[in-house]
Amino acid sequence: MSEKDFFQSRVSWSKEPSLKEMAVEVGVDFDSFIEGLKEDKSDSEMAEELAVSEKLIYHLKDHFYSHGAHSIMGQD
Repeated sequence: MSEKDFFQSRVSWSKEPSLKEMAVEVGVDFDSFIEGLKEDKSDSEMAEELAVSEKLIYHLKDHFYSHGAHSIMGQD
């Protein structure tokens, strides 16, 4: 087996915190937030249920839809 045929697996890395870390940091229950997404609730419905602003829900949703839950960007 030559060096050319050998593939070494590498660990992926993240450029920013995960959505779960972001939610915890601002006091949003992550599981409830994901459930709200699953049920296609509006920003205002989710904000009321989670006792936060609509603007915060908007930004968390935007992050989810543009970066996903973990924001994995590549490998070392």
